Amino acid sequence: MTTPSRILRREPGDDSALPADLHPVLRRVFAARGARDASALDHSLTHLLRTDTLLDMERAVALLDTALRLNQKIIFVGDFDADGATSCALGVRALKACGAQQVEFLVPNRFEYGYGLTPPIVELARARGAELLVTVDNGISSLEGVAAAKAAGMQVLVTDHHLPGARLPAADAIVNPNSPGDPFPSKALAGVGVIFYVMLALRAHLRDTGWFQSKGISEPNFADLLDLVALGTVADVVPLDLNNRRLVAQGLARIRGGRCQPGIGALLKVAGRDPKRIHSSDLGFAVGPRLNAAGRLADMSLGIECLLADDPRRCLAIATELDRLNRERRALESEMKTQALDLLAARQWDDQALAAGLCLFDPSWHQGIIGVVAGRIKDLHHRPVIAFAPAGADDIKGSARSVPGVHIRDLLDAIATEHPDLLSRFGGHAMAAGLSIRATNFERFRQVFEHAVATRVDPALLAPLLHTDGELAAEHMTLDLARRLLDAAPWGQAFPEPLFDGEFVIRELRLVGAAHLRLQLVAHGATFAAIAFNAIDAEWAVRGARARIVYRLAVNDYQAVASLQLVVEHGESVA
Repeated sequence: MTTPSRILRREPGDDSALPADLHPVLRRVFAARGARDASALDHSLTHLLRTDTLLDMERAVALLDTALRLNQKIIFVGDFDADGATSCALGVRALKACGAQQVEFLVPNRFEYGYGLTPPIVELARARGAELLVTVDNGISSLEGVAAAKAAGMQVLVTDHHLPGARLPAADAIVNPNSPGDPFPSKALAGVGVIFYVMLALRAHLRDTGWFQSKGISEPNFADLLDLVALGTVADVVPLDLNNRRLVAQGLARIRGGRCQPGIGALLKVAGRDPKRIHSSDLGFAVGPRLNAAGRLADMSLGIECLLADDPRRCLAIATELDRLNRERRALESEMKTQALDLLAARQWDDQALAAGLCLFDPSWHQGIIGVVAGRIKDLHHRPVIAFAPAGADDIKGSARSVPGVHIRDLLDAIATEHPDLLSRFGGHAMAAGLSIRATNFERFRQVFEHAVATRVDPALLAPLLHTDGELAAEHMTLDLARRLLDAAPWGQAFPEPLFDGEFVIRELRLVGAAHLRLQLVAHGATFAAIAFNAIDAEWAVRGARARIVYRLAVNDYQAVASLQLVVEHGESVA
């Protein structure tokens, strides 16, 4: 049972300065998302935000410059998700292209070392002879790890995008658009975007100082790394502001043009995606999960190796293993989601209302899957969810997912302030966070969390809204418009793919697979093919009935013949 949604049409924006030759539906869609003129549709690299507006960039470049000139051992310390993997791969590839002779990566095994630059990870890096540690997609909360690295004689460059705590680590340089006082206009860069900016600044410095000429090497074209930036940015579900849209659009263009890393090409192949027709949704729902599977069930080093390998046969072998791990992940996820729903059902005695914030724990759950399960339950009930799994001894680790308007990291910070003995550690950002507590404190934490959400969050935020772009006229419900929408922009977080709504009569429906419905919908005197995923129990799906449908326009390429298809996201019966 899902929490009912309300359908809300987006307010029309001012489209007067948008190009006159733009399709009228695209004008409406872009204006509703805040695009005011043609510059908002310009995805060229010319208008990327400047690197020198990021705090500490000069010091970061100086550290890397010194390491290159002294041939120091540089080790990247990454996170165990797709953003961390792409960040590591980009950093290693970029430095090697700049002439670095000693550059490696190190990714904590989440089950042994936990998240970020911890003292045990520092010890591993020290044993490898690290002289400069560069964190990517982590480090802003690694106070102890940075201190341990400095005490061991290493220099530390932190590159991250997560929100900092009250104290910053004592690193030699910190590049993070969310650092206090940082003037960088976009706070939405993913971790891979941050390290990309650092490498752009380093390349400019090396060019100005004659490094490439003195070493007899060609200046690298870092635009060739934008496929990695696009993958990490989309997979990490950061807001696609204009700067991120430019990065993603350029990365997608390179993939479509056959200029992607062999590992990304291999991941697309095992996912059954055609690189020439890839869109941002393919990165988020096909490539990202397969890369993430390594960090969830095994070791993200496997995923990074896939992104670093240049031999297509080696890449395909690794991608095939990642695909196998992803299938295993899906099976575990399905089992854990069922158990989570059973836990919720057991708590709702006497028709008690669902709590404003949900905490779930089962001693059999897998650490690597709890984030996915939390996200699934959040999607069903539209409220903050934290799923916990055992983490050894008396510790349990939680993965939190939130809804728009509820800043989960700030909420955890407030709980830690009011109950300083309750959380062992936590970190994250607005929509996702991680934390650790003692298993014996779970019930107490659950009560505190439920109370914190209930007393701090407007109940209206827990009522899911489906924002649509209104109704489509009959002449606009075409295959041509579906194609235009696909190609118009990288859609994603904070720049959502267009949804439309309207009333239809359900002429025909039949079951496809285990739970999907294929429908024939009638409106405007025309019949449209549609599909509704996981809708076997949908109350609105009745032959001959009238329903209000929220849908996406999509291109169905069945048997190499393209046709228009409506993908149903929501339905309601109409009396």
